[in-house]
Amino acid sequence: MSKLLIDDYPIQVLPKLAEKVGLNEAIILQQIHYWLNSSKHNYDGKRWIYNSYPNWAKQFPFWSERTIKRAFGSLEKQDLLYVGNYNRAGFDRTKWYSINYENLNNLVARPSGQNGTTSMTNCHDARGQNVTTNTRDYTEITTETTNNNILSPSSTAYPYRDVINYLNQQTDKHYKSTTKKNQTVIRARTDEGFTLDDFIKVIDNKVSEWKDTDMEKYLRPETLFGTKFEGYLNQQQSNAVDEDWKKQYEDVF
Repeated sequence: MSKLLIDDYPIQVLPKLAEKVGLNEAIILQQIHYWLNSSKHNYDGKRWIYNSYPNWAKQFPFWSERTIKRAFGSLEKQDLLYVGNYNRAGFDRTKWYSINYENLNNLVARPSGQNGTTSMTNCHDARGQNVTTNTRDYTEITTETTNNNILSPSSTAYPYRDVINYLNQQTDKHYKSTTKKNQTVIRARTDEGFTLDDFIKVIDNKVSEWKDTDMEKYLRPETLFGTKFEGYLNQQQSNAVDEDWKKQYEDVF
């Protein structure tokens, strides 16, 4: 027996959902759906849940808080989440979430038999993302998943969609994750052991340095994720553009 094999209830998500919205986003959306079914917070005709990022991270220990924030931001941008503020304290800016099922239904055709659930324990109903406030716990949630049509986080080796979506968000571009040349560089770096967070950091570093400069045209997959990737990853963010380095790139590209 191995401690890495599943005896407890796994996190599960339909492949069709992951294909449409992104794997990280699908996992979070499925978990929100599960918790909404148990929520007693009813406002404006919807059920709502809320939580702090540190407590979300306890539910998803394989992700950093930064990855979780990014996934929630992506779901908001895709209009798949309603975001509200039903906090009693005026200073409390905790986001409350409900699922926009209408938009989700328009995006993903639900297959027959889709009633699978996911399970996590101790979903914290925390008042205060990024602020210090009081918290309380939901009762423990446990239920068995019986849907066999599932996709685990390890099923998708290459984060094409997540990387390109984030690049587009930061640069206001419209690159496609299905383009062969974009997939080639992302696959090459992933095969070298780099992670999604590494791609995000490279994008952040170069957007900070190149956006609104003459180098902005190089904020593209083949440049960012090419052979200089590790150097970009380890550089400190800077708004200054090295003119000699700029000339080098102009000569190459």
